[in-house]
Amino acid sequence: MGDPKFSRQKYERPSHPWEGERIKAENELLKKYGLKNKKELWRAQSVLRRFRQRARQLQALVRYGDKQAAKEKDELMGRLGRLGLLPTEGATLDDVLALDVEAVLSRRLQTLAFVKGLAFTPHQARQFIVHGHVAIGVRRVTVPGYLVTRTEEGGIVYDPRSPISHDLHPARPGAPPPEPPAEGEPGPGSPAPPGPEGPAPGGGSP
Repeated sequence: MGDPKFSRQKYERPSHPWEGERIKAENELLKKYGLKNKKELWRAQSVLRRFRQRARQLQALVRYGDKQAAKEKDELMGRLGRLGLLPTEGATLDDVLALDVEAVLSRRLQTLAFVKGLAFTPHQARQFIVHGHVAIGVRRVTVPGYLVTRTEEGGIVYDPRSPISHDLHPARPGAPPPEPPAEGEPGPGSPAPPGPEGPAPGGGSP
């Protein structure tokens, strides 16, 4: 069962850590999806790997007419459909095997918050989520890697308790820029105008 004080590792490291092409591809995905480190990428790859392994096992069992395997296949297709990884109807086990890691990364809360326009960049979306500014419905979610279901996707909003939920907050996309000062009025940071008598000549007292 393992030590209850320590959670099990939820990802597998690459078997060959110094492959140039793989490292380059990983760095591009980290930049594209705003991931904190490669552990988050490896975690998504492990999720995908489990789905594909199960699909391969079920393919062999369904081919031999196993009724339990057919039931488990429908459950797997339903789960992947709810997660938005596959269409809700007409998907097959071959479609599961054709999935890539970007399909999983695109369903993360961080990615969808950026796509829905709640942040300027994926990195900012991550910051908003970790700091508690994003909610799904009425529930605040602070895990950037949370996999959003189809039914939850429409409920991704700013948390009502967050100051960023205000339409005029400058940190949110679409907020109007600050109005320029009216003609004749000093802007912020402008030097104060001289008094009615003006400065004394020579900088001294009259």
